[in-house]
Amino acid sequence: MHISHIISTIDIHAGGPSKSVCDLSVNQTIIHCSISIITRPSTTPYLRTSPNDKLALTFTKNFDSELSKKSALGSKNHILHGHGIWQMPVHQMAVVARRYNVPYIITPRGMLEPWALKAGKWKKKLALSMYQRKDLAKAACIHATAPMEAENIRKLGFKNPIAVIPNGIDVKEFPVKKRVIQKSRRTLLFLSRIHPKKGIEILIEAWAHLSSELKYDWHVEIAGNGDKAYIEQLKQLIINKGLSEEISILGPQFEEAKIRTYHRADLFVLPTYSENFGVVVAEALACGVPVITTKGAPWEDLERCNAGWWIDVGVEPLKACLREALAVDAHSLIEMGRNGRKLVKEDYSIQAVAKQTIELYKWVLGEGETPKFVYAD
Repeated sequence: MHISHIISTIDIHAGGPSKSVCDLSVNQTIIHCSISIITRPSTTPYLRTSPNDKLALTFTKNFDSELSKKSALGSKNHILHGHGIWQMPVHQMAVVARRYNVPYIITPRGMLEPWALKAGKWKKKLALSMYQRKDLAKAACIHATAPMEAENIRKLGFKNPIAVIPNGIDVKEFPVKKRVIQKSRRTLLFLSRIHPKKGIEILIEAWAHLSSELKYDWHVEIAGNGDKAYIEQLKQLIINKGLSEEISILGPQFEEAKIRTYHRADLFVLPTYSENFGVVVAEALACGVPVITTKGAPWEDLERCNAGWWIDVGVEPLKACLREALAVDAHSLIEMGRNGRKLVKEDYSIQAVAKQTIELYKWVLGEGETPKFVYAD
């Protein structure tokens, strides 16, 4: 069996899918598969060279030619797996797959969520009518990373099977932070792509309405990369709210710097409008940091496992949650952090996710019974 992953970019500045596709591909090779990643050239990719002889890494601008070359070898044991929609590489994948009768899977990566569809609404409506709806409808399976995303895909009228498999992380890459009870100042961390959908203005507004007595020993760090003009808007909002001494905007954090940033945090917050998964939530939990996120992200497990708070989107819900969370004593936060680490190890490890995707591929090729995480209409 050979699997070809198609994604526009695996650059470290491009967000969660870049890393998750690389991690998934590497761990799929550990099981037994022959894997390819086909992507555009970039200056700072997560993978520059293949880590083993089972993974072929191809940087190309000519996806049609590269995919045709691989697909012409035969479709019997070949699957194409595209990540993201609206982008030409995944559309070209679908066209080539149909040309050579190769089964393909599409992972929308949250791009069919209601919030995402509202952004650039008319362009996306046009793209759906011209090619995107057909590409999705002809897929052997659509892969969602949470039940909520699967439900939203069904609401759009797609009848093909949907597999619900979460994104995974390599827990070994995220060691647990040292437990420090006495700190002169505690940290509330936001770490993600700095983008309007992440709800950063909600965080700033909510923080501005908290009493000085509650937040006097807390500091907010906002870490990530994003549009420079938007980041300047956020900085000006912080100044206008008189919060320059309370909120800092950091640059993007990668590798060891990213781990150090997580380890400084006592609480993690992602006040997002919409996430199909939210890999930063899993990363923070793996590091032993309790999380606050919204019902725009599929993390009801936070409350089930006492690892954080899962709240409605908006300033008032976040303000109420912060009043509760900032008052929690250090020992209780440490215990919540332990619960979060246990949750990620048991349910969101990249090894478990890779195993499920291999099971999915085998089923698509006609091997074995329908996996329990695959839902037909």
